[in-house]
Amino acid sequence: MNYQQIFKRYEIKYLLTMKEKEFILEAMKPYMRLDKYGHSTIRNVYFDTDTFRLIRRSLEKPAYKEKLRIRSYKAAKAEDNVFVEIKKKYQSVVYKRRLVVTEAQARECFQKNLPLPVNSQIADEIEYFRDYYKPLYPKVFISYEREAYETIDGSDFRVTFDENILYREDDFSFASEIYGTPILGERETLMEIKAPNVIPLWMSRQLTKMQIFKTSFSKYGLAYQDNFKNGRLKFQNAV
Repeated sequence: MNYQQIFKRYEIKYLLTMKEKEFILEAMKPYMRLDKYGHSTIRNVYFDTDTFRLIRRSLEKPAYKEKLRIRSYKAAKAEDNVFVEIKKKYQSVVYKRRLVVTEAQARECFQKNLPLPVNSQIADEIEYFRDYYKPLYPKVFISYEREAYETIDGSDFRVTFDENILYREDDFSFASEIYGTPILGERETLMEIKAPNVIPLWMSRQLTKMQIFKTSFSKYGLAYQDNFKNGRLKFQNAV
């Protein structure tokens, strides 16, 4: 399967009730369908410095911010593919670069601080990031259930719904069971609109009609803030 490696788009987030989600899904029916992932359980490991430099900077809402993570769209064993992703945001535009490696390769590279087994421009960007912020450590494991939709006409507009968002500060295995501390409230869903430029008129009209407004929502940021509030931050170098 071919995977998209480079993304440039706006990512706009909305916190919905289940009733609001039902209305949005109904409005989407003539225009959108589930994408190749459809319903999936996404697993992410976010990397940061021992003092959480990256997420602390991100929470200050600067014009430019960046982060590094490993992502899987299913429970991943050693031979399964995962994505190593570097994500940057500059003046509301999101730039994402990602590589596909096996779970075993990713684990070995990050545990032993070895270069990724890929020779490409994207690999060079990731290695520059790792070197600039070194040493980096896995800091949080975040999982969630996602419904992902694409347009029927093949345009780049996408919509995702994330629920059951959980985080934990240890057990970073992509093959492990899903568990952790919830971030969302009961019967809430996080909708994210991903668009290369403007939102389609039909979606804008629906959001206006329902008085649904965009929100600032960072899964890693909320996990960090929850730990900070409860005095559970771990500054040790977890591997």
